[in-house]
Amino acid sequence: MITEVKPLAEINQQAIHLLYQELGVINTVRFLKQFTIGFGDYTKEREVLFGSKTLDQIVNEIEQMRKPA
Repeated sequence: MITEVKPLAEINQQAIHLLYQELGVINTVRFLKQFTIGFGDYTKEREVLFGSKTLDQIVNEIEQMRKPA
């Protein structure tokens, strides 16, 4: 059996389309994210974002932001 050799870009596009059809947008994105490399340094970013706040303080801030005005 002889098969056509397609460019990788075309194969990727076709595969993503098939995933989208079978899994839907959200699950396709979740699936693809497991193969992507992150960036940045979360340890440093976490220190800038949260400093010495406790988990309870962070949760409280989130709850305050979620309350309707």
